[in-house]
Order: sequence, then C-alpha cells, then structure tokens
Amino acid sequence: MGKRIFLIVLDSFGIGEEPDAAEYGDVGSNTLASCAKSSFFNMPNMRKLGLFNIDGVTCCKGVAEPGGSFARLREHSKGKDTTVGHWEISGIDSPKPLPTYPNGFPEEVISEFEKQTGRGVLCNKPYSGTDVIRDYGQEHLKTGKLIVYTSADSVFQIAAHESIVPVEELYRYCKIARKILSGKHGVGRVIARPFVGEYPNFTRTPERHDFSIKPTAVTMLDQLSENGFDVLSVGKIVDIFAGRGITDAVRTKSNAEGIERTIERLGRNFTGLCFTNLVDFDMLYGHRNDVDGYAKALSYFDSQLPRILSGLRDEDILMITADHGCDPATPSTDHSREYIPLVIYGKPVKAGKNLGTRPTFSDIGATVLDYFGIKPKIRGTSQLGEILK
Repeated sequence: MGKRIFLIVLDSFGIGEEPDAAEYGDVGSNTLASCAKSSFFNMPNMRKLGLFNIDGVTCCKGVAEPGGSFARLREHSKGKDTTVGHWEISGIDSPKPLPTYPNGFPEEVISEFEKQTGRGVLCNKPYSGTDVIRDYGQEHLKTGKLIVYTSADSVFQIAAHESIVPVEELYRYCKIARKILSGKHGVGRVIARPFVGEYPNFTRTPERHDFSIKPTAVTMLDQLSENGFDVLSVGKIVDIFAGRGITDAVRTKSNAEGIERTIERLGRNFTGLCFTNLVDFDMLYGHRNDVDGYAKALSYFDSQLPRILSGLRDEDILMITADHGCDPATPSTDHSREYIPLVIYGKPVKAGKNLGTRPTFSDIGATVLDYFGIKPKIRGTSQLGEILK
C-alpha cells in the first residue's frame, strides 16, 4: 500500500479577518466565531484534533492535548474567492485579483456573447442567484433570453430554465463564454445555473457546472500527476483546476455526497492525493447569511469525521482546511478576507504541534509534495519536518 493524503476543503470556513481585511471591506469578519454562536454548532471531533487551539481562535476552548498538528494560514494572493484560494493552496500566487464587474459586463463582451449564442441577455449585473431567477425568470421564459449575472467574485453566471435551454445546451453557451472571457476579461469561472419550476417558485437544480480559467502556473496537482501519483478529485476541484493534473474525478451535489465519495476513496487502493471540496458551507449558507444552516453543516461534517478517521491507513495523512471566508453574520453576502485553518492528522503526524501562523496557503501544497518525495516547483514552505513523528 502506498502513501496517501486526503485534503478536504471546507469551502469558506474562515477563522478571522486578515490584517488587510479593510482593503476588502471585511473588518470584523470571522466565519467560525459567527457559527459558534449558533445553538446548532457542535464540533467535538475537530476540537479534539486541535481546531480551537489554532492561533487567534478565541470563540471556543481548545483542548490540553490536541490529537493533530495545526496552523493558521494567511492568504498571500490578492483576492478572496474560490479559484484564487484553491490555486494558492496548490502553489500559485495571484499578485493581481481576477477581474470583477460591479457594474455588469462591458458591451464588447455581451454583444459577442449574444452574437455567438444567438440569444439575447437579461440582467447583466451583480445579483443573488435565487433572486435573479425570481426577478427575471418570467421574462426569460417569454423571450428565451439568457439571464447573465455576476457577484463580488470573478464569475460570469448564466441562468436558464431547463424547458427553454436544456442543460447540455446551457453548458455549450458556457463554453462559448469561456472562450470570449480571456485576457483582461479572464474571469475565474463561468458558471451554468439551470433552474426549473414555475413563477414564483423557481428552484435551481444540482446541475450547476463551473468552467474555470486554466491555472496560470505549475501546481501541486501537476507535479503529483507528472511524477506518476494519483490525484483524485471529489466535488468541484476538477472544475477549479480546469481538469489539469487530475487523474480521477467525481462531481457531487451536496456536502453529504462529497463526504460519502471521500469515504469510498478511503477504501480504494491508490498512491497519491484525494482532494475534496465541500461547497455547501459557502453556496447554501455563507452567501445566504444563514448562520444556523452553516452551523448545522459544520456539525454534520464533524459528526461524520470519525468515519473518515477510521478509514485512514498507517501511512495516510488527513488535512482539513478552507479556501477563504464567508461570514454568514455580516451584512455582506460575499466572501470575506480571512485566515484559514489547517488541521493535520494521521499515524505519521505529531499530536499537538502548533505550526503558528503561516504566510501563505501554499505551505499546504509544498508539504503534500514533500510527503511524496517531490521537490516543490511551487511557492510555499513544506512543514513536513515539523509535523512528522
């Protein structure tokens, strides 16, 4: 049996504002602290591993003898979105934020998109995904025009009713948009947002699909696969990296399914990395300012953690982290510029090792590569020597 690392991203699970939070309008943001105030918050298993012993975590009491190693990581890149966060975990520094469009996309983009799809466009401004189909869904049904909208993130989102635009056709439109949105308009993701139902009860379906910009430099995933290691993707990891460096992928429709697919892979024989994203924290609760929902989702993950731990083999390492914040208790419904946690556990890992505050998320990628004997070509400093017994 070969070495394996299971890297799980609790999407948007930030643990407190970063020093430059004011530049992003995020002073006071603390996703963990906000969720901890909910009566539904209960994470005894993560507590045992050392989550609440991390630097700066004061909302919950740590334990005297944490079971794992742990750290607080600061984002070095400019940005606070999914793409930039995951890319930095895997070794890419983004000195410039990906483009955003607070006033909608320029005419040059929209007109070319309309020309190539043969359909008009509705909305074209920042909007909540559930509100936009409520407010524009009827006109879309009458005219066949596509609902195009964005957010505070670097995204071009296309919503369409499945009775008007079948899902595969919507994906084709997204691929058209992805080709148009390059260069100075190279947004992080083009996202398909199919929906069904009748007004006013339109609902989005789980057939969302992300078409990401290709990574701008070599990543941890590239180095692993080039050296013959398996790179298993669970959830939207494969989309975030535009498929690059991935050797096996399964997309998921919920946190629960993501956890089950990860547990299935614990039972597989492979050598390398299983990289999981659990998106519900962000998509269903953070962006909707649902504190109790977020807390319940965290508690559910924690309740399933013993199943994950029991599947670890002698040389396996489990890493649990995040990619940015999305404080559900602040007025903003957008991501927040926060530190992320890193909890590391496994038989090879020291218990109670505090790695302090790290200057970049890329220390994760460097540590992963080091465990497999690969000299990192990415930024970041391996912490392997600190955490191994």
